[in-house]
Amino acid sequence: MSGATEHRDVIPEDEARDLNRRSWDERALAHGQDPSYYDTESFLAGSSTLRDLDVELAGDVDGRDLLHLQCHFGLDSLSWSRQGARVTGVDFSPVAIGRARELAGRTGLAADFVTADVLDLPADLTGSFDVVWASYGVFAWIGDLRAWARSAARALRPGGRLAVVDLHPLARMIEQRNPLVVDSPYADDGPHHYSSATSYAAPDRPLENRETVQWSHSLGELVSAFAATGLRIDTVEEHLTSERNDRDGVLTQGADGLWRLQLWEYPLPVLFSIRATKP
Repeated sequence: MSGATEHRDVIPEDEARDLNRRSWDERALAHGQDPSYYDTESFLAGSSTLRDLDVELAGDVDGRDLLHLQCHFGLDSLSWSRQGARVTGVDFSPVAIGRARELAGRTGLAADFVTADVLDLPADLTGSFDVVWASYGVFAWIGDLRAWARSAARALRPGGRLAVVDLHPLARMIEQRNPLVVDSPYADDGPHHYSSATSYAAPDRPLENRETVQWSHSLGELVSAFAATGLRIDTVEEHLTSERNDRDGVLTQGADGLWRLQLWEYPLPVLFSIRATKP
């Protein structure tokens, strides 16, 4: 993790969740103040925070019920509303949800925002959605992948689709490209305890709640978790480019404006995406 120190401790899952929630409550207050990562002012002026890849993966959402898991403070959720979706955003941080509701009020966009643990969604969300969406910085915060996948699958109606995109496990391993420094495993070997002085989206604002607990998951573990729910896996893709700098200090930007992970002359995947359908 960029700018973070890491150590291994055995920590109960509920303690890990509380530690992470305190950190994300603080980050939710700081994020969006600096336009370099979350450009809130441009969003309020009418722009979308969705990438071309997001729109392609989710498909046509106009008039459909979309559940956005781990929605943070709502910029992407409300951008899906601008695409015509009936949006519900879920996050475990009450501070993030409060900010999301505030943004919804300022824009006049219709969306519901719910404070909940993604592994324990409210019963009234069961079978209510045509699309379940999650993106960019999702699975590092999840210890039990199969529980996450079961929760997402339960929220879908029959025929509904799950679409996720996140940092590729290979890209997440690399802390520094030249010389090469690897600071996290490719696959799950239990929780890793990190301490970060600042957040990726507010680098000039020191964090008080610096401690977080994160997990690594291989692509095989991710696909297997979704398949175990009974979802039909439609596509699994590894993306060699990204529209944004998802790994500061690791990715390089090409003349086409896209970001790549280049080790020597060989490109490695930056992102992965999975689409699945509920029978």
